[in-house]
Amino acid sequence: MTVQQDSPGDSGTQDLEVWIDQDLCTGDGICVQYAPDVFELDIDGLAYVKSGDDELLQDKGATTPVPLPLLQDVVDSAKECPGDCIHVRRVEDSVEVYGPDAA
Repeated sequence: MTVQQDSPGDSGTQDLEVWIDQDLCTGDGICVQYAPDVFELDIDGLAYVKSGDDELLQDKGATTPVPLPLLQDVVDSAKECPGDCIHVRRVEDSVEVYGPDAA
């Protein structure tokens, strides 16, 4: 699955990926409410990202591509997350564009 986002002022596209810092996750499930195709709560009560095949990715720092149709839902998840643990970054240079470490 290739995911691209048009950049304002940039004629190219950017691939974005998202990951969750489980050490900061509060288990509120807001991300799952916004983007259930991308996030899921596991039996431990913490949120994780899912692969394009709907597989829960439980490895620390696991990333998944951000599907363009779900970009706004993923961004809203990052903004509303009470644990500030959702990170969306460009694949090309690993710069965080949404989340607690975004510039």
